[in-house]
Amino acid sequence: MNSSTSFGYSPPGGRARLSTSSSPQPSMSSASDSPNTTPIFDSNIFSNSDTRSESQYESRLGSSEVIPKVEEAELELADVKEEPLDDESPISPTEPVRIRRARGRPRIHPPRSPTTLTKQAKARSKTGCTTCRKRKKKCDETKPFCLSCQKNNIHCEGYKPVEIWKSGRERAAEGWPRKRSSEVRFDLPPLMEGVESDLDRNLLQHFVSRASAVLSLHGDRVTNPFTRILLPMALQHQGLMHSVLCLSASHMYSVTPSQEYEDRQAFHRGKALTLLKHDLERQKAGEGGVMVYEDSNVAQILLHLLHSICDGNTSGEYRMHMIAAKQIAMNQKSSNPEFQSLFDEFFYYHWIASQITSMDGTDVPMMENFNLPFKINPETAGLIGVSDGLFGFISKISNLRRRLRARIDEKLEPNMDYEALLAAHAIDTGLRGWVCPQERGTPRYTISMLYRQATWVYLYRTTKDSKPHPYIKSAVDDGIRYINELPAEGWIQSNVLLPLFLIGCAAFEEEQRIQINRAFTGLIACTGLGNIGFAKEVVDDIWKLMDAGDGESWDWEKIINAKGWDFLAT
Repeated sequence: MNSSTSFGYSPPGGRARLSTSSSPQPSMSSASDSPNTTPIFDSNIFSNSDTRSESQYESRLGSSEVIPKVEEAELELADVKEEPLDDESPISPTEPVRIRRARGRPRIHPPRSPTTLTKQAKARSKTGCTTCRKRKKKCDETKPFCLSCQKNNIHCEGYKPVEIWKSGRERAAEGWPRKRSSEVRFDLPPLMEGVESDLDRNLLQHFVSRASAVLSLHGDRVTNPFTRILLPMALQHQGLMHSVLCLSASHMYSVTPSQEYEDRQAFHRGKALTLLKHDLERQKAGEGGVMVYEDSNVAQILLHLLHSICDGNTSGEYRMHMIAAKQIAMNQKSSNPEFQSLFDEFFYYHWIASQITSMDGTDVPMMENFNLPFKINPETAGLIGVSDGLFGFISKISNLRRRLRARIDEKLEPNMDYEALLAAHAIDTGLRGWVCPQERGTPRYTISMLYRQATWVYLYRTTKDSKPHPYIKSAVDDGIRYINELPAEGWIQSNVLLPLFLIGCAAFEEEQRIQINRAFTGLIACTGLGNIGFAKEVVDDIWKLMDAGDGESWDWEKIINAKGWDFLAT
């Protein structure tokens, strides 16, 4: 038998041995007929891979390597078994499958088994808990919280609610909003204590732009004492800020009545008074047992006094603030000279002006030359009548009126006694020698002359009978001319109410009353102060008494008291 080469081969059903021989045979018979016969094996049974192997060997011919001799394979038909039919049971899946190991270095990651490769990829579940989905971990989907999170000591966020799909038409019918991107928005904290909302910020802006200008002759924010002195103090003191916003809300309500402004005014007023009370409880009394107030609290008292003017309060609410301010003015001084000057001017202005509309006034201490017990630069003054000395005359006239009223009530004759005549003569002489400190041709000069004219009318209506006379007619006509020369709008109108009220109470002529009515209407439109309407109503009552020839038309304090009113005409 010729030398042969054997090839190992393992079919699915068993094992077979393949052999080849160079000797030709007439035929191939089955293994049962002739077990010892060596059949002829055709070379076509070699696979393509064997052919390639032979060609590789041929390409290496001529090299110095020794090529082993390829021998013919020997086939033993006894070892060949038939393949199982289709109806036979397949190989058990548990039977291990032998995989031919590749030559060379082993792989880092061994190949997967054929059973793993045949598995189809499953879709990821979307019903797991929110935490496992974020962590990209398998969830056991235990409700209400999964066990996987509990085992790992992780907070389980639970499961998203199941949404039932609905068409766009169904959603539109149910009024569902359109899907929008979620927006996260956080409100900014207040920058200033007390300014808590958009409405409060509008009120603060209104105080700076308009309300402060209505209360002072300084229309410029830089020179206005409220924005220059009080507002920086309010930024450092919550109670004072509430007082500022209360005053601004009151003025806004006077200009444009609204429930929103009224509610906010009440809110800030309550906050301001509560904080003021707490501050006063913490402060200790100074020498002699007299309370010493901080500047911020003094400013609060001043603003509450002005609030009664803007609010148009007629119940005398201003009086308790006036009493506290009087105690402060008599017993202490501020270390800040600018604030002290502001307080002195505004307090004395309203204290003396309150004597014109009230019967419960007391004498204001004056010096012999009718000046107040302090000095204020007329150029920086925020009001007219105080810095230039005119309010010294007005306070003397108020004292004289109380004296005459007491004599009339006691039915003493004559009403104008010797002392009253001397006092009236001294006031008249002082007014005639008074020199206006303002520059001629300016609105300040005009309004200063208006105050002088109104002061003389006040003196005449106190000492003369209540009947028409050429002297009083001429004085009222000149006063109306001063009013008409003033700018119809602007900061100068802030001081017009007091002289307008005094001149109006002396207008016997119908032509004068037409001008007075026009001036009241313009003042209300310009300033929006709540006390103007009450002052106009008192003037109307005086005119009725004048037309009836009533001799009591000079005493408007009694008319105001009979109405149950107590307010400031400032």
